[in-house]
Amino acid sequence: MMSTPEKDRSAGVCLRVENLSRRFAGLDAVSGVSLEVARGERRAIIGPNGAGKTTLFNLISGELTPSAGRIFLCGRDVTDLPPNRRAALGISRTFQITNLFPKLTVLENLVLAAQALQPTKFDMLRPVRRFAPLYADAEALLGEIGLGDRRDERVRNLSHGEQRQIEVAMALLCKPQLLLLDEPAAGLAPAEATVMVSLLKALDASIAVLIIEHDMDVAFEVADRIAVLDSGRLLADGTRAEIRENQAVREIYFGIR
Repeated sequence: MMSTPEKDRSAGVCLRVENLSRRFAGLDAVSGVSLEVARGERRAIIGPNGAGKTTLFNLISGELTPSAGRIFLCGRDVTDLPPNRRAALGISRTFQITNLFPKLTVLENLVLAAQALQPTKFDMLRPVRRFAPLYADAEALLGEIGLGDRRDERVRNLSHGEQRQIEVAMALLCKPQLLLLDEPAAGLAPAEATVMVSLLKALDASIAVLIIEHDMDVAFEVADRIAVLDSGRLLADGTRAEIRENQAVREIYFGIR
């Protein structure tokens, strides 16, 4: 019988969580959640407020430690690893609240993100040529997402939609195997949300993407499969069509009986 790492690698599993739980002062924020995300899969997590979605993300990325259960990345048990070690192994994420350096330029924000996983420390006083590969990668990615002309603009001068795009770009510069996106369309106008959807659909097909999103149009447009959380438990997990027709989901999440 193959071991868990061998099984995950042979089956193309990027992320696997087993019976994952997190309790806060007697409250089960996440309770016994198990799911798998394949390499290159697009999976959305939806559910009402307080369902445990962000807590689950924080457990996967390492911001929180589980009360029970295990987390595997490409067959490797990362349950006890801190966030920086998980990032080095290929987990990258964005946050629900914009997390940028507003006084720095777009390019400087991206270079700092790219440098975070490098063995040498970034120093603004060192010659730029020392970091030429990082700048080259950052500029190339800006061009790919259509923001090359904003490279020297201070982040605080960007629209909210542009800032959200920059956050996704920063996460991509870490060359993730698993990309966690916490409400990337939050607060976006319809036109900005359309741009974000286009960006997400154009991501490298080899990257597994796990997305939390309250905008149902965005979630169903981007994801191949949908997982539904309710009161910390996995209520349903299936294709978009299966989730739309699931009676329990319709009652609990959409309020349709």
